[in-house]
Amino acid sequence: MLLNLSITEFVFKGFDSVQNPLMVGFVLLILYIFVVITNTANIYFIVMDKHLHQPMYLFICNLAFVDIVLCTSTCPTMIGTLIVGYKSMSFAPCMVQMFVFHLCSLMEGFAISIMAFDRFIAISSPLRYHSILTNVRCVLISIVLWLAGSAIMAMLPATVLPLQICYSVVKHMFCDYASVIKATCVDPEPYFNMVSILTSVLIFGTFSFICLSYVKIVIVVVRMSSQSDKKKAFNTCFSHLIVIICFYAPTFTRIVLTRFGLVLTVEERNGLMLGSVLGPAVINPFIYCFRTKEIRNKLFKIILKYIRNAEFLFFHRSLFAHTHQQQFAMKVRYVSSLNFLDHVYFITLLKCLSHYL
Repeated sequence: MLLNLSITEFVFKGFDSVQNPLMVGFVLLILYIFVVITNTANIYFIVMDKHLHQPMYLFICNLAFVDIVLCTSTCPTMIGTLIVGYKSMSFAPCMVQMFVFHLCSLMEGFAISIMAFDRFIAISSPLRYHSILTNVRCVLISIVLWLAGSAIMAMLPATVLPLQICYSVVKHMFCDYASVIKATCVDPEPYFNMVSILTSVLIFGTFSFICLSYVKIVIVVVRMSSQSDKKKAFNTCFSHLIVIICFYAPTFTRIVLTRFGLVLTVEERNGLMLGSVLGPAVINPFIYCFRTKEIRNKLFKIILKYIRNAEFLFFHRSLFAHTHQQQFAMKVRYVSSLNFLDHVYFITLLKCLSHYL
């Protein structure tokens, strides 16, 4: 069956019931900017610092890249709909958006899985860690997962392209597989069942792998003699559990439970989809990056640098209001206080961020 070219674009109706679309749009815009800036900063820190060229940081870099691409594939469409009122998208970009969205959703699960495996190796076999997970192996693992994910998700546009498009209006926020299939002229149930089976296998597969890794981590931690090491390891596991719940709970509810009788309204379904996109992307920088000592110290140094620059500018402006002798005395006091101020700023930032992170 040939593609029906009479319908050239889709119109999104997912936000029609939103009471204050402008406010929601600006909130999404702020969150999107935050996700892009924080994850880009994490990638920059890791790439530019050779000391961070280690397996754990390479996996963090991969996760940050996934979050950026996932949000970028969907958020601009939603923000444009809410703020500007632009609700349409042509067929070809819709297919690209559908593929990238589902690919990155799959890669999010893959990325969390390999990071759980990385932590398991680091805790259970610390002496063999760098021989088991080398940088080359980490890069190869990431590349293989991206290729495998692309091959799996390629079946989605492959099943849509031969179908006729009968409806241009979709009740979703952007182009995903469910919204596009509903716009075709065929019965969507067989396609939904096929995708549900595939998604269930992928979700339960990655989730089981993650749970198995953390169960083994807990077993190793319980056997530790040091209470401080136990506390640190359990805090890490708990923080990672938050990321796992934020990603898997909305996805599992929206895709799997709805195939077993759970009925969701359009607003509830869109809310779960939005949570599965933005939830992990907003939380991941805090859990995997800002809690990491090396990246946190990098952030401290940048903040201190800007504080020092602001102090330096203020100091030189204040010199013009004093005599030469007073200026010399002020310079001496300023230089002698730099190290002390750096120490105070660093300790203050450390305590503040440690309290919240």
